[in-house]
Amino acid sequence: MKLMTIDDALSMTRSELRKTYSDYVNPGFVKLLGLVNIDRHFVRASGVSIWDEDGAEYYDFLGGFGALNFGHNPPEVLDAIERVRQCPNLVKLDLNPFAAALAHNLAQILPGELSRSFFCNSGTEAIEGAIKTARIATSKPGIVYCERSFHGKSMGSLSVTGRPQYQERFAPLVPECYRVPFGDLDSLELALNQGNIAAFIVEPIQGEGGINVPPPGYLRGARELCNRYGVLLILDEIQTGFGRTGRMFACEEDGIAPDIICLSKSLSAGVVPIGAFVTTPEIWDRAYGSIETALLHTSTFGGNTFACVAGLVAIELALTRKVDENAREMGALLLSGLSELAERHAFIKEVRGRGLLIGIEFAEMKGALDRLTGGLASQLSREYAAALVAGELMNKHRIVTAYTLSNPNVIRVEPPLIVNRNHVEALLQALDETLTRNKNTLGLAVSTSKTVIKSLLSRR
Repeated sequence: MKLMTIDDALSMTRSELRKTYSDYVNPGFVKLLGLVNIDRHFVRASGVSIWDEDGAEYYDFLGGFGALNFGHNPPEVLDAIERVRQCPNLVKLDLNPFAAALAHNLAQILPGELSRSFFCNSGTEAIEGAIKTARIATSKPGIVYCERSFHGKSMGSLSVTGRPQYQERFAPLVPECYRVPFGDLDSLELALNQGNIAAFIVEPIQGEGGINVPPPGYLRGARELCNRYGVLLILDEIQTGFGRTGRMFACEEDGIAPDIICLSKSLSAGVVPIGAFVTTPEIWDRAYGSIETALLHTSTFGGNTFACVAGLVAIELALTRKVDENAREMGALLLSGLSELAERHAFIKEVRGRGLLIGIEFAEMKGALDRLTGGLASQLSREYAAALVAGELMNKHRIVTAYTLSNPNVIRVEPPLIVNRNHVEALLQALDETLTRNKNTLGLAVSTSKTVIKSLLSRR
């Protein structure tokens, strides 16, 4: 038996990392990243920048899927955790003052009467807790959710995630979950009128679905329908919260408050795993208000000291740095620039989003069959246009992006909310050069296919 040390991990080369990760973690993921040669070995990160083992700097426009609103390794958060390192992190038979303080601060900044927090470790756990709370508080089983939504991959959250490809292999899922089109209030009303519905769960802007912005008035209309039919409104602000869309919380754009809100990702500035759902005192007391019900829903690591201290500092950073204002300003600059590119490049099908949650949808590619890749390059060009663009941005311009999980023809742009004009202009120039160099979709497919072939040959 030979155990690896921290020093061993720190000194891994890119090839050693590929082999070890493939042997002991997820070989399919290693192959997927390797196809377009984006499996960099990053060794340092700060702010908007990350560096690979060769010292090359990259701008991160993925931002940990929205978890790094304040950039990589914000020193204020790391310093705060160091400050409390002598405090107990996990006792569980205590009242943690940092959890109490974080819940207090959330109540100050959240809309409406949201003021009772349950802390967990991730977004999908927050969704699980919200679903359970809605069911116990209403004594009803039904949950309505939207097509192309993404709420997580644990069993309950998967049951309300609107992409059948994720659900089919795990059937049967949690029963009495009903899917409706996103943005369609008539369909929503038909679903809510069944009489057995506990809650409607929705993202203010669909992230993994392709950065889909609902029509004006949709969230307000959903709020009114939920009130009319006695249904709880659960908002998933795991990606949109803490300034991402130009507001502290995206629902403020519509002037509404949900009955339950789900948070995670940047709640701890992406430094420590954390999640939370927050509800009103009335709903909390209906669900967990007695001694007998107080511990019906618990989490071992939820509300631990390090996570809650990170959350306290993250909220302070969001307010003092006014990241919501910067998201509005930089987002407007980016959307304007992308719209100009769309007018010049037919390959860009649509640009949409709000603040610094932006999607660039590309037209489908065709062709590029290649025997050397066993058809994989052809599949990429046919089904994953955004992956090809992301590969070009990474390999030729050192810009980190990724496609959305439920719409692989859309690149997501959600950098840290501390980006400045120079970062935005670098992305626009890189994308313009990529699309100009590859005059048509086939050109981009061929260019990326060459990368695929080179990547495959280098691994032999």
